[in-house]
Amino acid sequence: MDGSKIIDKRIGVLMGGLSTERDVSLKTGEAVFETLKDAGLDVVLIDVDRDIATRLKEERIELAFIALHGQYGEDGAIQGLLELMGTPYTGSGILGNALSLNKIVAKELLRYHDIMTPDFCVVKRDEFFNSRGFSSHLDLPFVVKPVSQGSTIGISIVKDKADIDSAIRKAFEYEDEIFIERYIDGILIAVGILGDQPLPIIEIHPGKGFYDYRSKYTKGMTEYIVPARLEGEKYLWCQSMALNAHNVLCCKGVSRVDIIVGRDGRPYVLEVNTIPGMTETSLLPMAAKEMGLSFRDLVTKMLEMAVEER
Repeated sequence: MDGSKIIDKRIGVLMGGLSTERDVSLKTGEAVFETLKDAGLDVVLIDVDRDIATRLKEERIELAFIALHGQYGEDGAIQGLLELMGTPYTGSGILGNALSLNKIVAKELLRYHDIMTPDFCVVKRDEFFNSRGFSSHLDLPFVVKPVSQGSTIGISIVKDKADIDSAIRKAFEYEDEIFIERYIDGILIAVGILGDQPLPIIEIHPGKGFYDYRSKYTKGMTEYIVPARLEGEKYLWCQSMALNAHNVLCCKGVSRVDIIVGRDGRPYVLEVNTIPGMTETSLLPMAAKEMGLSFRDLVTKMLEMAVEER
């Protein structure tokens, strides 16, 4: 990428923020900043707090690379602010972020459009703590998840009835609404979307069986296979499903779609990430590299798409 569309722009890399995924965001932001700095672009690193509007004005930011994960970054909040300020930014708009981060809304939309996703039921804090017990139409094992957290924060796989209560209480530490999802035994894959093109699929094999926070961010704990070892038609099916999910949730620019391919051979969309991790070892750059796109080229492409889109 020649970067001609962004060469004269003052770029702000927005990272950190106020969510539970702050630490991951800092790593993403620093990796992106160093790459843009090495490319000779006019770039400034901004740790986002509640004074972000003032900081953007002071730094005269003309183009924003959003490296924020979770609340205020992937929920449409920062995108709304940038829209008001007339500043182009990377990734999806307000609606795409809001729809994708709320996993219940996302799953309902996916099902409406006949995109397979595991069965689920919703649990609200007041209903749970005011009742004498918990009942679900889902059989064990199942997965307990907060509605809007990423990086597997607050998630538990429940295999024993005795563990249900503690798993639900753990998820309620983060949000007032959680959901119970049918556990699908199978192969976890990730499909990156860049523009309107699915990237090579990544097959994920965590060493401890559950792709949790440590498995994601501790080097050597997880094996990644690119491209994924899926037979031809199934490979294309998963790529097509990922692109459909990206479009149904009104995503733009870039996303990462997490899918589990069940033992029955059927793929189920777990979630769509509108702001995937962007370090040298993150999944999206890993997939881009497989198709010959360097980390610098990927970051530059995302900024160029932001200028074109907005």
